[in-house]
Amino acid sequence: MPGFTKDNKANTSVKVEVKVFATLRRYFPDLDIGEPLSLEVPTGTTLEEIRDLLGLPKEEVKVVMRNNMQADFQDTVANGDRIAYIPAVAGG
Repeated sequence: MPGFTKDNKANTSVKVEVKVFATLRRYFPDLDIGEPLSLEVPTGTTLEEIRDLLGLPKEEVKVVMRNNMQADFQDTVANGDRIAYIPAVAGG
Protein backbone atom coordinates (compact mmCIF):
# COMPACT_ATOMS: atom_id res chain seq x y z
CA MET A 1 0.00 0.00 0.00
CA PRO A 2 1.59 3.27 -1.05
CA GLY A 3 2.21 5.83 1.60
CA PHE A 4 2.21 3.48 4.57
CA THR A 5 4.94 4.84 6.79
CA LYS A 6 5.44 5.03 10.51
CA ASP A 7 7.89 7.34 12.22
CA ASN A 8 8.81 4.69 14.79
CA LYS A 9 9.68 2.04 12.21
CA ALA A 10 13.07 1.47 10.61
CA ASN A 11 13.63 2.72 7.07
CA THR A 12 13.68 -0.84 5.74
CA SER A 13 10.69 -2.79 4.55
CA VAL A 14 9.51 -6.36 4.14
CA LYS A 15 7.30 -7.98 1.51
CA VAL A 16 4.39 -10.14 2.60
CA GLU A 17 1.44 -11.89 0.97
CA VAL A 18 -2.00 -11.55 2.52
CA LYS A 19 -5.11 -13.62 1.90
CA VAL A 20 -8.59 -12.96 3.24
CA PHE A 21 -11.22 -15.65 3.56
CA ALA A 22 -14.98 -16.13 3.60
CA THR A 23 -16.93 -12.97 4.41
CA LEU A 24 -13.76 -10.84 4.52
CA ARG A 25 -13.38 -11.27 0.75
CA ARG A 26 -16.10 -8.68 0.22
CA TYR A 27 -13.54 -5.99 1.10
CA PHE A 28 -11.48 -7.03 -1.95
CA PRO A 29 -13.99 -7.80 -4.72
CA ASP A 30 -11.35 -7.60 -7.47
CA LEU A 31 -9.32 -10.53 -6.06
CA ASP A 32 -9.89 -13.98 -7.45
CA ILE A 33 -10.51 -16.82 -5.00
CA GLY A 34 -7.22 -17.69 -3.33
CA GLU A 35 -5.40 -14.72 -4.86
CA PRO A 36 -3.10 -12.99 -2.35
CA LEU A 37 -2.45 -9.31 -1.92
CA SER A 38 1.23 -8.45 -2.13
CA LEU A 39 2.27 -5.75 0.31
CA GLU A 40 5.47 -4.01 1.23
CA VAL A 41 5.40 -2.70 4.80
CA PRO A 42 7.99 -1.22 7.16
CA THR A 43 10.07 -3.62 9.21
CA GLY A 44 8.42 -4.11 12.60
CA THR A 45 4.86 -3.86 11.31
CA THR A 46 2.42 -6.00 13.30
CA LEU A 47 -0.33 -8.24 12.00
CA GLU A 48 -2.80 -5.89 13.67
CA GLU A 49 -1.37 -2.91 11.77
CA ILE A 50 -1.71 -4.75 8.47
CA ARG A 51 -5.32 -5.66 9.30
CA ASP A 52 -6.02 -1.98 9.98
CA LEU A 53 -4.13 -0.85 6.88
CA LEU A 54 -6.33 -3.13 4.77
CA GLY A 55 -9.48 -1.71 6.35
CA LEU A 56 -10.62 -5.03 7.81
CA PRO A 57 -12.91 -4.39 10.80
CA LYS A 58 -11.37 -5.62 14.05
CA GLU A 59 -14.63 -7.23 15.16
CA GLU A 60 -14.85 -9.30 11.96
CA VAL A 61 -11.36 -10.82 12.03
CA LYS A 62 -11.26 -13.65 14.56
CA VAL A 63 -8.10 -15.54 13.56
CA VAL A 64 -4.84 -14.52 11.97
CA MET A 65 -2.43 -17.05 10.52
CA ARG A 66 1.21 -16.52 9.58
CA ASN A 67 2.95 -19.17 7.50
CA ASN A 68 0.13 -21.68 8.19
CA MET A 69 0.36 -21.27 11.98
CA GLN A 70 -2.04 -19.34 14.19
CA ALA A 71 -0.44 -16.06 15.23
CA ASP A 72 -1.04 -13.18 17.61
CA PHE A 73 -2.15 -9.82 16.24
CA GLN A 74 0.81 -8.20 18.03
CA ASP A 75 3.36 -10.39 16.20
CA THR A 76 5.60 -8.55 13.75
CA VAL A 77 5.96 -9.73 10.18
CA ALA A 78 9.12 -10.86 8.43
CA ASN A 79 10.07 -10.79 4.78
CA GLY A 80 8.19 -13.45 2.80
CA ASP A 81 5.52 -14.13 5.43
CA ARG A 82 2.21 -15.50 4.18
CA ILE A 83 -0.62 -14.02 6.23
CA ALA A 84 -4.29 -15.01 6.34
CA TYR A 85 -7.15 -13.17 8.04
CA ILE A 86 -10.12 -15.37 8.86
CA PRO A 87 -13.57 -14.39 10.17
CA ALA A 88 -15.60 -16.35 12.69
CA VAL A 89 -17.28 -19.28 11.01
CA ALA A 90 -20.18 -21.40 12.17
CA GLY A 91 -21.41 -24.71 10.99
CA GLY A 92 -23.37 -27.70 11.97
